[in-house]
Amino acid sequence: MRLTARLLTGSALAVAAAGLVSAPAYGAGSASLELYPSSVVPGAQVTVNTSACADGGTAAGDASAVSAGAFTLAPSSHEQNAIGQFRVPPSAQPGTYEITATCTEGGRKVTGDLVVTLTSQRRQVHPRGSVETGVGGALGPGPVQTAAGVAALAVAAAGGTWLLHRRARGDGI
Repeated sequence: MRLTARLLTGSALAVAAAGLVSAPAYGAGSASLELYPSSVVPGAQVTVNTSACADGGTAAGDASAVSAGAFTLAPSSHEQNAIGQFRVPPSAQPGTYEITATCTEGGRKVTGDLVVTLTSQRRQVHPRGSVETGVGGALGPGPVQTAAGVAALAVAAAGGTWLLHRRARGDGI
């Protein structure tokens, strides 16, 4: 029983140690170049940031893939990110472009994708039609539906009046 417990404990410790040793290597490669917004129309301004450079580090950005040229990423107080901006030229063609930044210290290179489209993803939507609350209103259904509703109410009122009149006379139903 003791031998089995020692074997299982030893195996569990070996697996945990292997996980701890490999975790930092995976976490170190997770920094990337973030673009806001990531989908733009030609002529729009793009903000770029990365946490890949050392604390307070700077980076040289390259947006020549979209014909925007070079830009600088400077230190920011926001989570030790380096932040920069560039403007997508009005002549940019639709497509996906790789934007890069190279850290000044260490030369680490990070990339991000920028999608250029011809139409904005944020279109304003105007409401159309009527609200179906059951109450009606000035901008309610069309004239045919309104006429049908009025006719149904008139028939119901006439029928109710006729039934009440027969009952009052004693004819019964």
